[in-house]
Amino acid sequence: MNQYIQLLKSEPTLRRLSTIQLIAYFGAWFSNVAIYTLLLQMKVSPEVVAFTAMLHFLSGIIQAPFSGSIIDNMKPKKLMLILITVEIFATLFLVFVNELSDLWLLYTLVFLKMAAASFYFTTEMSLLPKLLGGEKLQKANELHSIIWSLSYTLGMAISGFVVFLFGVKIAFILDASMFVVAFFLLYRLHIEVEFIKSKESLKEMMRDSFRYFKRNPHAIHLMLMHSFVGLTAFDALVALMVDKYYASIIATSLALGLLHASRAVGLVIGPVILGNWVNNKRLVNIFIFQAFAIWLWAYLMEDFYMSLFASVIVGLFTTTLWSYTYTLLQKNIEPKYYGRIVAYNDMLFLTSATITSFMIGFLATKGFSLEFITFLIGFGFVVGAVYFKWVLATQNIKEIG
Repeated sequence: MNQYIQLLKSEPTLRRLSTIQLIAYFGAWFSNVAIYTLLLQMKVSPEVVAFTAMLHFLSGIIQAPFSGSIIDNMKPKKLMLILITVEIFATLFLVFVNELSDLWLLYTLVFLKMAAASFYFTTEMSLLPKLLGGEKLQKANELHSIIWSLSYTLGMAISGFVVFLFGVKIAFILDASMFVVAFFLLYRLHIEVEFIKSKESLKEMMRDSFRYFKRNPHAIHLMLMHSFVGLTAFDALVALMVDKYYASIIATSLALGLLHASRAVGLVIGPVILGNWVNNKRLVNIFIFQAFAIWLWAYLMEDFYMSLFASVIVGLFTTTLWSYTYTLLQKNIEPKYYGRIVAYNDMLFLTSATITSFMIGFLATKGFSLEFITFLIGFGFVVGAVYFKWVLATQNIKEIG
């Protein structure tokens, strides 16, 4: 952990961006628990739960072909401030969702909120390689995922109690307030990076991106590798688990918060334990470990307390998979294409998460058990391990270090 602290001390811009990230992500989980609690209180069908989970990712997919070109054509700070503003209002207006007839408003606001969040994330991940390089970039990516996980842990755990004690509307208001704080911290930050406005049109920049992929097929393979992490989009699965197994023994909001928080404990610990150990070859093992962890969760699912334990194990490998595959992509592409390729990378990741969310709801409505669905997700990581081993054997992939 000391290496991350030293990195923050030596990089003041990264330190401020990390603080903003911590505050914004912490607030976001209040509304996440509140949204699923509200849906379960309204006794919606599994399809509605799964569709809402899909919306968290679908917006990022739709905008990705354009967002990368916009990022490469606009100053990052200005763009990030606009996106936080959208998140503030989209979150605050969730207080007007009260009954089933308001689902259209919920869908719209979730779509806008997550579109802005995804766009902001892509902008920030395109900015990091311009601020840092080499091992510092890898550690910054790991730090980013640790902060996300820490925010996720505290946000989910505390928001479960907040929703239980004060209700969903207070959670939405607190979430919006967090984004207001993040806005002012970003507004006061001076970001020193070279910015050269492209003279190419957005259409030509998109064409140039595809020409780059044709010349460098390894970039496509690395994006596909990162997209396997989208299989861990467990929001719909956790909501259905709570409704089926745990609602009779613990309040819905508390169960949602504790399950997500326990997985996030593993997300925080994972890169601290595995960050210095993992390399290109060992990443294959991380994929296999992730598969077995998910299968363990499926086996222990009916018992709430054992499920909490298994959730920690599931989270242990996820952050390392996410941060290492992301850094590999950044390391193996040209700086000129950072914004566009990171955007397409996020599109594939979000597509994977969207399909996962849809299939969870679809299979559940067709009568398949939640345990079987979870087993299938775990098997996906076995496929990922085999695929990455092939990529290493056939493509010239640079090591991060």
